[in-house]
Amino acid sequence: MGKEVASALGRWFALEDMPIQAELVAVADLNPAALQWFDRIPTVTQKTADYHALLANRDVDVVYVAVPHDLHEKVYMDTLAAGKDLFAEKPFGIDLKAAVNIALSARTSGRFVRCSSEFPFYPGVQRVIQAVQQRDLGKIIEVRAGFWHASDLDPQKPINWKRQKAKCGEAGVMNDLGMHVLHVPLRMGWKPVRIHAQLQNIIAERPDAAGVMVPCDTDDNAILNCDALIDGREVPMRLETKRIAPGETNTWFIEVYGTNSSIKFSTKEPKTLWVFRRDKEQMWQRIDLGHQTAFKVVTGPIFEFGFPDSFLQMWAAYLSERGGILGDRLGCVTTDEAVVSHRIFEAALESARNKTVVEI
Repeated sequence: MGKEVASALGRWFALEDMPIQAELVAVADLNPAALQWFDRIPTVTQKTADYHALLANRDVDVVYVAVPHDLHEKVYMDTLAAGKDLFAEKPFGIDLKAAVNIALSARTSGRFVRCSSEFPFYPGVQRVIQAVQQRDLGKIIEVRAGFWHASDLDPQKPINWKRQKAKCGEAGVMNDLGMHVLHVPLRMGWKPVRIHAQLQNIIAERPDAAGVMVPCDTDDNAILNCDALIDGREVPMRLETKRIAPGETNTWFIEVYGTNSSIKFSTKEPKTLWVFRRDKEQMWQRIDLGHQTAFKVVTGPIFEFGFPDSFLQMWAAYLSERGGILGDRLGCVTTDEAVVSHRIFEAALESARNKTVVEI
């Protein structure tokens, strides 16, 4: 993900009417080969294996951190203590306790802190958010959101840190993918008040680097059936995170159903927005989307939008909010939203463990 950040900052000139300038100046990584990759970037003046040296660099204003979840609390709090602003990776700590500690440290330090979530910056998602905010849908009947891929479908895929509770956390796939799914619902104010969770550890063993089968102890799939309070009413909301979803390469989606209209978008069809209007006949309308972005870029609006574009838009949102010029555009995940996400994950773990509905 550090390479994705480098790519986004390298394309910063593509943003139009952006008064804030950004460039990559320092990189820390324990892997020499990973550090060497950044030799191609002329603005990078520091490459180090010691992240403390990066934090001591006076030329660094903002630090982006992408490390395994068990390292979040330590590295994030060191970043804040060094007087740097932080762009954190999800899930913002390995568990609720870590997330609360990081959030408290962010508040007391006065530093600007947000957490990453790229998919809501797709044009289709922006249209869904706009429809909700403008109350085009009438009374909301149901919400479905999810993130599916099939990266773990092969049972012979070697184990990595995301398949181990010690590094990924007990929440497993929810820690890995859940922030992406919760960003829009939480920003819309749709907080679950009640959860029934179905968690699956489908492949319980995987080969290590030597080919020896070892325990794979994190959940692969999680389905959270929730009651969310929306406009004073309890509404069904289904949240899904899946590492084993046959046929899905990397699919993020959101669907919102209402009495007047409904709207849905999936990255599986990144140019397509589906809108339903209440009329004499039941009909879904297909809208062909282009490159209509929240932060204007040189790319013409008729062209296709993709993940690198969403990454650039996310960074534009982060630095714009940091600079006080975000306006009414969608911002990145806040520390409060990150803490709430962990409360939801903990409730889901309790629900699955006890086979019961859990109140939040």
